[in-house]
Amino acid sequence: MQISVIGCGYLGAVHAACMAELGHDVVGIDVDAAKVASLSRGVAPFHEPGFDELLARNVESGRLRFSTDFADLAHAQVHFIGVGTPQVQGGYAADLTYVNSAVASLLPHLNHHVDGPTLVVGKSTVPVGTAATIAETIAPTGALLVWNPEFLREGFAVQDTISPDRIVYGLPKDPESAGTAQGVLDDVYKQLIAAEIPRLTTDYATAELVKVAANSFLATKISFINAMAELCEATGADVTQLAEAIGHDDRIGKKFLRAGIGFGGGCLPKDIRAFMARAGELGVDQALTFLREVDSINDRRRDHVVNTARDGLGGTFEGKKVAVLGAAFKPDSDDMRNSPALDIAARISGEGATVVITDPAAGPKLRAARPTTHVADDAYTAAAGADVVLLLTEWKQFKELDPTRLKDAVNNPWIIDGRNALDPTTWRDAGWTYTGIGRP
Repeated sequence: MQISVIGCGYLGAVHAACMAELGHDVVGIDVDAAKVASLSRGVAPFHEPGFDELLARNVESGRLRFSTDFADLAHAQVHFIGVGTPQVQGGYAADLTYVNSAVASLLPHLNHHVDGPTLVVGKSTVPVGTAATIAETIAPTGALLVWNPEFLREGFAVQDTISPDRIVYGLPKDPESAGTAQGVLDDVYKQLIAAEIPRLTTDYATAELVKVAANSFLATKISFINAMAELCEATGADVTQLAEAIGHDDRIGKKFLRAGIGFGGGCLPKDIRAFMARAGELGVDQALTFLREVDSINDRRRDHVVNTARDGLGGTFEGKKVAVLGAAFKPDSDDMRNSPALDIAARISGEGATVVITDPAAGPKLRAARPTTHVADDAYTAAAGADVVLLLTEWKQFKELDPTRLKDAVNNPWIIDGRNALDPTTWRDAGWTYTGIGRP
């Protein structure tokens, strides 16, 4: 099929490449000329395992191209909207500027397609009620809207697009329109449907809520185990053993039960805040007040690492060197949006420490974006002369560090494992003072 994807950031670029991989003719549209030029050369503007090869292969095949001109999507029958919805300045609500701009730019090109009805498919994470408004806006053109939320995990985005654990369609109320729209989108995803990936059909509002509800649940689970870490630290209990014990209950499960410095990134923090803001607009803010505590617990874990490091260095960071292992908010990504690691590093630097950061993927981006920041090429260089080492992003490279070699580099062999990614016994046996999160 002929498909367009509006917005070629992380979500849109991956979706466009994956749709081309499924055999469709795809054009990606973005207003950022530099990004479009990079993608057109088959060069990924961000780090995502498996994406570079996928992108290059489909650009070379001719099935995938990119443009800044909306006129280049006029031939498409299906238009995916995958632009960002950041948090508004000075508030919790989602900023729909990019969504509204995408719809406005798309409208003049929503002509009836020769192969059937034109479909607009929303992928962006939006406040509930947005889809209904967009459906009304495009209705005069004859185009139909489906809300098809994304569930990408950074580091697994290609896999989650080609082989998701479920597909959700938010369809029009009118049964005939719903049937027509479902048929067109089924054609797009026919290989996924043939693979018996669960497909759920529902209304617009439910489809919009699926994404924010899922992210809110995951954020709650992370903050729950971090709250347990606070209790463990007060009692001498071990949160890693606690998590393992409760995780064997299949009603709870083991995933997302790793205590640490909390969640970050471009989704969970802003999504739960936008969810709270939208609940307030709908007059049901009390339904989501628990998310305020989820957010608060998450912030406290960052404070905890800063306070622990400061206390261990005699109550001040002045004149101290701190090595920070990690800049991305999670491993296998170079995404530094709302990164707990960078937040902690900035706070410590602000209190007078010399902070040196290293990250396998985000390091070069950080060096380019912030030339005054001390960025090292590897952990051993970053740790040279350090008074404390902070492991804040659980990259495989950091988990496999040689504690004996690293000890030879530092001024003081003390490591704070902000992700509980290391084996305490191994590091202590190598002569380190090991401090984890919620564990003895």
